[in-house]
Amino acid sequence: MAFDLVRRATLAVLTACLAVVAPVVSTIPTAGLGTASADDCPDIEVVFARGTNEAPGLGLVGGAFVDQLRDKVGGRSVGAYAVNYPATYDFLAAANGANDASAHIQYMMGACPNTRLVLGGYSQGAAVIDVIAAVPFPAIGFTNPLPPNTPDFVAGLVAFGNPSAKLGLPLTSSPVWGGRSIDLCNGGDPVCQTNGEDVPAHKAYAGGPTNTAANFVAGLL
Repeated sequence: MAFDLVRRATLAVLTACLAVVAPVVSTIPTAGLGTASADDCPDIEVVFARGTNEAPGLGLVGGAFVDQLRDKVGGRSVGAYAVNYPATYDFLAAANGANDASAHIQYMMGACPNTRLVLGGYSQGAAVIDVIAAVPFPAIGFTNPLPPNTPDFVAGLVAFGNPSAKLGLPLTSSPVWGGRSIDLCNGGDPVCQTNGEDVPAHKAYAGGPTNTAANFVAGLL
């Protein structure tokens, strides 16, 4: 029964992307590509999945979050890995992002075991993080689940405009990750809030919300 529940939740998250993200997203300005070689073994590394229709890289929200976090961690080095996935209107391809994020996380766990990892995503990218955080087995295109010891390496999780929050499944409800997660939804955002009708709210996470998330994560590091 537990398997079926998680499987249904996964389908619900990915389907929610199709249902609630597609009508409101459009081309969004992006920050520059923010990747770091794991060989450098930074003190902290952010693994971030951009939103729908953003160009490859961290995206505007991810870039703002990483920049703000760097200012709050006392000079410790902060690397960033931009999850490699289409981020197109084929929302079931979010599973590709989950596979890529999981592969990089597992690589960092082996190559840089002392690096503290921070996982994050915006909009469809938040759904990518939902999948790797909630699904412990291969399902619906997700073929690379995280190993059970992953929480030993991950300091915090952040989500912005998360479609699963609209379904009552924010990251903060996770029995594994809830205490180290922040799942931000702007008032009126139709992607993450029931009855939300303020489309611009979904595009307004870079700035105050990303700073709130950076403060939260810095407190965990």
